[in-house]
Amino acid sequence: MIQTSEVPASAREILDRLEEWSPVAPAQVRLRGEYKVFVRDVRAAAVDRDGSPEHLTGSCFVLTPDLSQVLLCFHRKGQFWVQLGGHVESGDKSVAAAAYREAREEGGITDIRPFGTMPVDLHRHFLSSSFGTCRVHWDVGFVAFADVDAVPVVSAESEAVAWFRVDRLPAQAPEDFPLRLRTVLEEVAHRQV
Repeated sequence: MIQTSEVPASAREILDRLEEWSPVAPAQVRLRGEYKVFVRDVRAAAVDRDGSPEHLTGSCFVLTPDLSQVLLCFHRKGQFWVQLGGHVESGDKSVAAAAYREAREEGGITDIRPFGTMPVDLHRHFLSSSFGTCRVHWDVGFVAFADVDAVPVVSAESEAVAWFRVDRLPAQAPEDFPLRLRTVLEEVAHRQV
């Protein structure tokens, strides 16, 4: 059994959220089980970008309150349009806190309204050598809301940041991104009922 002191607070916190979360999509249910095993097995390295080439990241789908638009960044290393997000840093109390911090930093919109600390999306993806020592990101997605008239500001990690209609995503988005976004929107709609 893992001693509580062996697991950093952010890893314990995400394990608690994963235990509580009942995803709507069957594929997310399967991934949730794999994520729980990963975090339990690798402990502190699960949230430490330097502890292992595989680690958790936090991302944020910033949506308009009516769910019609999503804020995306053109990722400098990946060369694609994607949701905001990044690594968990030592000052982050949780993976959700990391996701919301990254959304504010990368999107330049300070007035985002978090949609709680429960995940809405899990997505494990392999990375190219352009990502340095990182080889696999076990991404945990969250949602925040911002008004569509909020003006995004480009950060050092992005080439562009812009609002897109959820039904008109840019061609340079990853192939699986439209399905991910639909799953996120279903999850949000389910919780708002």
